[in-house]
Amino acid sequence: MSAETVEKAIEKKPSEALFSKRRKKLVTDPLVDDNPITIQVLGICSALAVTTQLQPTLVMAISVIFVMVMANLAISLMRNTIPSRVRIIVQLAVVASLVTLVNEVLKAFAFDMYKELSVFVGLIITNCIVMGRLEAFALGNKPYDSVLDGFGSALGYSWIILAVAFFRELWGSGSVFGIPVFDYVSGIFGPDFQLATNGLMVSPVGAFIILGLIIWVQRTKTGYVEH
Repeated sequence: MSAETVEKAIEKKPSEALFSKRRKKLVTDPLVDDNPITIQVLGICSALAVTTQLQPTLVMAISVIFVMVMANLAISLMRNTIPSRVRIIVQLAVVASLVTLVNEVLKAFAFDMYKELSVFVGLIITNCIVMGRLEAFALGNKPYDSVLDGFGSALGYSWIILAVAFFRELWGSGSVFGIPVFDYVSGIFGPDFQLATNGLMVSPVGAFIILGLIIWVQRTKTGYVEH
């Protein structure tokens, strides 16, 4: 008697939506609830160093977004071929290559900005946020998810340093993106109305104050408590 073959229907799981709830959280969580600066307290050095004016801060933010997204993508694509013993070296090599590319682009097309930011752009290589996401996420997840994770973390970093730079430039120099806001306001209300700037805001102390206030407001709103 011949054995009967039973065909089992293999149910194919539906593919996850490109912007499913889980994937949206990869982008939205680092903005507030798990912000790399205000919650994880990473990347503080550049948040204090480059935020005296908005223009260089914006360039720094775009550079970090590019490096994080591309580094996460590259490491995720290579995750099954990277030996565990040399994974940190590979990650550093990938990030260093991307940072060098950013440096050369700035040098070619925005030389003044390159001279102002070259040291700080170079420090992206050792930025804890970049290396942390590569190690904690990109090494164990698919490329698309890793891109979203890198983009979300970079956005969370970027909006904080842009907020710090906005208040530091406004209160320290009386301008926004180099536009003399305080002078315009004084011109509207007459010569007797003068808005004074605060020199403390252009110093690292001013950056600490602004960043501390942002952390205080954010943690008060979210109810986050350090344990």
